[in-house]
Amino acid sequence: MSRNIAIGPCSDAMPQGARARYLDFMARAQTTDENYMQIDSYKAQIVEIAPEHLLAMHELTVSVFWPHRARDLEVFLALGRGYLAMDEIGRPLGSAMYFPVGDDYAMFGMMVTTPRLQSYGTGARLLRRIMRDCEGRDLRLSATRAAYRLYEYAGFVPVGTIWQHQGVARPIRQPSPVSGVEIRPLAPGDLGEVHALDAVGYGAPRREMLDLLLNMSQGVVALRDGKIIGYALSRDFGKGSVIGPLVAGDERIAMQLAAPLIKANEGRFTRLDTPVENEHFAAFLASAGMGVYDTVTEMRNGRMRRPQEGIQVWGLSAHSLG
Repeated sequence: MSRNIAIGPCSDAMPQGARARYLDFMARAQTTDENYMQIDSYKAQIVEIAPEHLLAMHELTVSVFWPHRARDLEVFLALGRGYLAMDEIGRPLGSAMYFPVGDDYAMFGMMVTTPRLQSYGTGARLLRRIMRDCEGRDLRLSATRAAYRLYEYAGFVPVGTIWQHQGVARPIRQPSPVSGVEIRPLAPGDLGEVHALDAVGYGAPRREMLDLLLNMSQGVVALRDGKIIGYALSRDFGKGSVIGPLVAGDERIAMQLAAPLIKANEGRFTRLDTPVENEHFAAFLASAGMGVYDTVTEMRNGRMRRPQEGIQVWGLSAHSLG
């Protein structure tokens, strides 16, 4: 099947080699019917993900040993769109989702393929579907080692490493105070400033996503001269809690924000995923019982939206959300 591939603003920002890979990837199709794909001797159906697929999505994440609970997946289903591949008797085979932010940006996530089918092209087929839906947007994702080659073939280029810190939180020594900086609990009147600060660190205004996370989290803010210069949230997730988003201008503020949330989780499994390579921040988390468990690669297709200095995201809300 021939298909004209629309080249939006995102592809103009690609290196030439990545652009060529993107064009080749998007031009390939396994079948003329986008809603079905042949796997061995049977056809798999591809459907749009809907709330009624919650249990199927949970079955998929369990198959690849992800820690997501059903109620964690409800957040992704509320914020994102995507596709689910199912076999002839309704068993889930793979999923891919995107999380739109404004009109020109999206995060990719929840890209899961059941292990027995990872060499059959299921992931590539689903990735192609969401990339077509997102033509013209700048894209970002977190790539596991197993999926890295697929994303590279699709035209994504590496940005850096995301370090997954986790463990049972233990009592910590309070980091040295920063002169002129106050840390206090997040208050309803802070939301406007938090949204504005987050848009700088994240690279796009994610109001809907952030509002949902704020409603299910406890949080703290950092102030200097009465102005919010950083914030952090903590919520139930997976085996315990996740700290994120955490947005700050340097590691000292990031540690000040993380400390009370870690203290509130003492004795409980706690996780923080950071895209910032900083030995002081990493040592602080390790001292709290949250050593590096794993890494993934942050990749982009399009412009580099997230700043890498100044106000930055020091803790992701989730790999799928950024």
